[in-house]
Amino acid sequence: MLGVNLWGVIHGTKTFVPLTLAHETECHIVNTASPAGLVSYVPEAPYHISKHAVLALSENLAVSLAQRGALVKVSVYCPGFVRTRIFDSERNRPVALQNESAEMTPAQKGAREAAEKALEAGMSPTVAADLVFQAIVEERFYILTHPEEIPHIRDRMENVLAGRNPRNPYGPQR
Repeated sequence: MLGVNLWGVIHGTKTFVPLTLAHETECHIVNTASPAGLVSYVPEAPYHISKHAVLALSENLAVSLAQRGALVKVSVYCPGFVRTRIFDSERNRPVALQNESAEMTPAQKGAREAAEKALEAGMSPTVAADLVFQAIVEERFYILTHPEEIPHIRDRMENVLAGRNPRNPYGPQR
């Protein structure tokens, strides 16, 4: 997960930022994170970690490029559920690199089924793409596709500022 979610962005940044700077023309880099990069708890730690790291890398890159007056702008895309084939992504992996399916626990199976249902009911890819293009035109850094995530993000920020312990924004609150 870190290899794709984080290192894919790192390698893309290392490759494309120097190329875009060398062209001295306006362009825009969009890195994909997730609302998981903006909240304090997601049940799968590697996913959560990777998305926080992509967010931090993107924020740093945006500020660094702005400070040098670069024509390269940056956004970070934090989509909620979008109707894609993400759970069928193994189809793209070369046979030699495919992983054997691990047996899931009942809790993991339940979480997977819930995620699959949410994905089926998710935003259309066309609408999601339109939101990305609109943010690029507006030179808006944070691209949040699902407003229902904003209260969870706000709650985390308020907890950080108040010095409260992290908690599951999607679970029962104590």
